[in-house]
Amino acid sequence: MFDTSTFDDPFVLDPVIRRRWAFIETSSAAAVLRSVCPNEWADIVHVLSSFELDPKQWLRAGGNRGDIAQVIDGMFSQRGWKETRVDLSTQGILLSKKLEVIERLPAVHQEGYLVDNFKGRVALDVEWNAKDGNLDRDLSAYRAWHEAGVISAAVLITQDRVRLKQLAETLWFDYQQTLPEAQRNSKLPIDLNTSTTTNLEKAALRVRRGVMGTCPLLIVAATPETWNGQPYR
Repeated sequence: MFDTSTFDDPFVLDPVIRRRWAFIETSSAAAVLRSVCPNEWADIVHVLSSFELDPKQWLRAGGNRGDIAQVIDGMFSQRGWKETRVDLSTQGILLSKKLEVIERLPAVHQEGYLVDNFKGRVALDVEWNAKDGNLDRDLSAYRAWHEAGVISAAVLITQDRVRLKQLAETLWFDYQQTLPEAQRNSKLPIDLNTSTTTNLEKAALRVRRGVMGTCPLLIVAATPETWNGQPYR
């Protein structure tokens, strides 16, 4: 894996946004996106600068298509991104030494999956509370699409589970203090203890195994700095 950090370059990404989110990338993904896919990069930067983590939406059970994922997907949808299935079709062509076609082999069709957001040559998924097996599917697909020339880069938006768990516990404790003692419940309304859902740690573990090949991948994770500063109510 070509582990890079072009997102730290203020020419590539505004330092204000850099401080609000955690980033990991391969193959200079942020710089590639800015240079090769400037319109899509502008959309990504806009969403990252505009989105704020709202406890009312965040601390609510909802699975992988919960409120947070829907909000982020909606922000991209407003900028022309679409949920898209990407299939690949590969055909072998046998040529003679004189480059004359000898035979065209039957095409091999590979069915893809629905990417949350697709525009231009960029695939972007929001994996908030999905099963971590989704990461294997996403990353292998990104690599295949990049090697086939379909995409220039991929983006995965998720959460920094460890750091957000600490914030959630603080917000939930403060909220409980506003309730009558008989109504208090120390258990968080969502499970942030599980290690089987998608998060920054799980995604980083996979990409550091080298599963991306040469595909530029930018992983973006919400942190306590992404929080809107409001209490849970």
